[in-house]
Amino acid sequence: MTETPRPAAEVRPAPPRTRDPIEAARVNDDAVAEFRAAHPEPMAPVVVVIPAYNEGASVAGVVATVPRELGGLPVDVLVVDDGSADDTSARAREAGALVLTLRSNTGQGNAFKAAYRIACEAGARYIATADADGQFDPKELDGLVRMIVEDRADFVTGSRRLGVAHTDDSVRALGVVVFGTLITVLTGVRITDPANGLRVMRAEVAANVDLRQLQYQSSELLINAIARGYRVCEAPVTMHKRKEGASKKGGNLVYGWRFTKVVFSTWWRLRPVARRSLSGRRGLW
Repeated sequence: MTETPRPAAEVRPAPPRTRDPIEAARVNDDAVAEFRAAHPEPMAPVVVVIPAYNEGASVAGVVATVPRELGGLPVDVLVVDDGSADDTSARAREAGALVLTLRSNTGQGNAFKAAYRIACEAGARYIATADADGQFDPKELDGLVRMIVEDRADFVTGSRRLGVAHTDDSVRALGVVVFGTLITVLTGVRITDPANGLRVMRAEVAANVDLRQLQYQSSELLINAIARGYRVCEAPVTMHKRKEGASKKGGNLVYGWRFTKVVFSTWWRLRPVARRSLSGRRGLW
């Protein structure tokens, strides 16, 4: 029997890109309102958020690998299409995900903010994240969720250094070590991998942290959780090589410089919060 060929992806002009915080907030408000109108029902106890930008080649495969239960609890998958020009949204829906579509490309950090808002307001108890490029296996989220369900932590992030990293990029690997050490010194909490795609948190963490970065949000979220006194820890995970598409993070030098700025600016901004929450007992606050 001959298989019917899949129709070619629709070709359309690329959506606009914005890095203006005010406009990005408007984009989120519009997308959230549209999503709520289409999906007014409560969400599952665990919501797995997958931000995606032009990941039509890989997003369906990632969605399909998310278990229906994590930590013994039902799961919803929420893909945030951050202004893609390809068929990311369609592929994600076909794979069974709920899809939040932003009309502009606003950055991964802003996409996460919109998703956290939806999950919290729809009654989720735990929020997990995974990347759309397939470098991290969502099945490994089960162990992270269980650590929080069993009240061993409030925020758990994966670590390729505690687990396994399949990578040929020695510069990026060195950066993980350097930035992990930097955040450990600044916050007093041992961090080996500050930019891992797999993480799980109580919904209240996402609701209470002050996220301002439109991009490079992983370190901002991590430092926020530590500064506010949440119990943060790591768990070993595996990082695989990207099979489809290309990284959106830019070259190593640009990525490293921007990541550094986010780390220091977030740490400095949250020093008063940490002093109240931690009584000055950890890090260089």
